[in-house]
Amino acid sequence: MFKKTIAAAALVAMPFGAALADKDIGCGVGTIIWEGQSGVAPKVLGATTNGTFGNQTFGISTGSLGCSADGAITVDGRTSMFTSTNMDQLAAEIAAGEGETLDTLATLYKIEGADREAFAAMAQSNYGAIFSSTEVTVADVLAGLESAMQRHQTLARYV
Repeated sequence: MFKKTIAAAALVAMPFGAALADKDIGCGVGTIIWEGQSGVAPKVLGATTNGTFGNQTFGISTGSLGCSADGAITVDGRTSMFTSTNMDQLAAEIAAGEGETLDTLATLYKIEGADREAFAAMAQSNYGAIFSSTEVTVADVLAGLESAMQRHQTLARYV
């Protein structure tokens, strides 16, 4: 029965194209189901639904479910998807000033190895601005991080 519900939602959503894609969780049935709701819980549920059922692949392939079949993958898109998937781990590692997930984020920003330590230290010292509330979104985290990078003498060139 659940598969039929997902299939019906997919057919209903096909005409909407990219209009429903969410910048934090992307496109898919989860985005459609929790459309218009805000907060961490609907975002997590939407992202989990999109990822668990593999419906983003279907949506991208068919241009449905709020997805688009055209366009290029951007650094913004990769960092946003990565941050969305790893938000809790990033929060812990930014607070600690080190970690594999934080290093991977630095890689997505194309930060050279020589500047990775500065990136981790900068993120740690700006933790309060990056994770400004319990309701922080992926877009908020990345905006806070990039703002701090712009103010940093060495890291400004990566933004």
